[in-house]
Amino acid sequence: MSMMEEFKKFAVKGNVMDLAVGVVIGTAFGKIVTSFVSDIIMPPIGVLTGGVDFSQLSITLKKATPEAVAVTMNYGLFINTIIDFLIISFSIFIVVKQLNRFKKKEEKKPLATPEDVKLLTEIRDLLKKLTIKN
Repeated sequence: MSMMEEFKKFAVKGNVMDLAVGVVIGTAFGKIVTSFVSDIIMPPIGVLTGGVDFSQLSITLKKATPEAVAVTMNYGLFINTIIDFLIISFSIFIVVKQLNRFKKKEEKKPLATPEDVKLLTEIRDLLKKLTIKN
């Protein structure tokens, strides 16, 4: 089997396609959460902290010169990223928790016994009764 055929077989499997869809949706969800944090959550927090714009918070390590731009450590953006992470991880936790709850419900359902197995069980029980009487 050539490498290309092997790759096609691998890529067409359901798990790979599910993973690809998950990555695309996760990326879009990450953008939504980033916008939610920077545009919805952080402005009120900034107002509560005296008008501070967290995305602009930084420590200047080296001042700008005519030849070079300033070197800064942007800890405000880092705070925004931490909040993004917390929201995304909590959302994923809730989704996984719900999936596990649904799986547990499925596991609790008793498996139905097929008709042929029921009939064979009845035949076996009848044969046992006949052999006990004889």
